[in-house]
Amino acid sequence: MQPLVKDAENPTAEPKPSAEVTPAAPPPARKGVPRLSAERLQGLAMALVSLSVGIGLWHIATAINLDFYINFSNVPAPWKVFSAFFAHIQTEIFWTHIGVSMRRILISYSIAVVLGITIGLMMGRSRIARAFVMPYIEVIRPIPAVAWIPLAILMWPTEESSIIYITFLGALFPIVLNTLHGVEQTPEVLVRAVQSLGASRVAVFLHVVIPAALPSIAAGLAIGMGVSWFSLLAGEIISGQYGIGYFTWNAYSLINYQDIVVGMLVIGGLGTASTAAVKLATSPMLKWQKRAR
Repeated sequence: MQPLVKDAENPTAEPKPSAEVTPAAPPPARKGVPRLSAERLQGLAMALVSLSVGIGLWHIATAINLDFYINFSNVPAPWKVFSAFFAHIQTEIFWTHIGVSMRRILISYSIAVVLGITIGLMMGRSRIARAFVMPYIEVIRPIPAVAWIPLAILMWPTEESSIIYITFLGALFPIVLNTLHGVEQTPEVLVRAVQSLGASRVAVFLHVVIPAALPSIAAGLAIGMGVSWFSLLAGEIISGQYGIGYFTWNAYSLINYQDIVVGMLVIGGLGTASTAAVKLATSPMLKWQKRAR
């Protein structure tokens, strides 16, 4: 609204509106992208510093042949390991080992995702299904992957199928239990509110239960990927002919210390990359969490 100003020469005249004063524009809000980029760069820098410190301590321990409770006299120096790694990546057989392990992970993990999420959702919404399936989970879940190897070899027709089976078991249980936990944590008030509006059981399941359980499901998928690598390597060490686990165990059999560490580092890198890929694939389903914050 414009303020009114009286004319000094003609006091009887009606007040005239004064010139409109434009308020100062507020300072532009800072966008979140640069800040997030700075945080990511800071985190990356800290990770590089941390890794550099670890490699430096590793080098010092091997240089002085540290033997204080932990013996580093037979541990290869970092430069020897990196030299062996760069030599291996130029060979075809090394990439064959990596490709075989990745294929086994892809097959077994995909089966575990489908069955694990399905079983977890059923157990979370049905007391009968939970009472029927939970005893099997509680009995089989604590059995380590190594203990399954003899029986898996007897059960399955080929060593390849037995390795995939062992890897599948490792990924299955974290996915099932985290999915079950997510379904159980669904707020009952939301379910009743949707039901009061006339939603069917299928609609409640699709639009309330599953979205509420997605954070736990995503966590289970990430954990299952890590456990699947552990189970895969156990199978490859005992009964495999190819794979990064077999490569590492074969290096130990040949007393090739550099290749042992190369295999360990490659396993760690592949596990980290695959877990990051799972998190990246599930992040679009969890955008509502960022908006809620």
